[in-house]
Amino acid sequence: MLLVLAALANPHRLRILAALRTQGRNYVSRLAREVGISRPLLHLHLQKLEEAGLVASEYEVSLEGKALKFFVVTDFSLTVSPTSIADAVASLTPKKTLSQSTVSK
Repeated sequence: MLLVLAALANPHRLRILAALRTQGRNYVSRLAREVGISRPLLHLHLQKLEEAGLVASEYEVSLEGKALKFFVVTDFSLTVSPTSIADAVASLTPKKTLSQSTVSK
């Protein structure tokens, strides 16, 4: 849940998801032009979206022999409620307290 919320908290990533949802699968160069950001910046955002499971990618070879990486929006749904937050918190690793992290001399 945290990865998804962090990925969705960026306006560039929301634009990328909207473009892929509206126009379907797309490769990086074309998507960068359509969203209006550089390819390196787009790669960074696509990596975060892919890590969160919001997009998927696959390579395809064009007729000219170029390898193109295509991205598509995955089928996802997110419900944020007090219950889903409590469930997410229960799955977190416990924080170390100050007494646990101090080393005795």
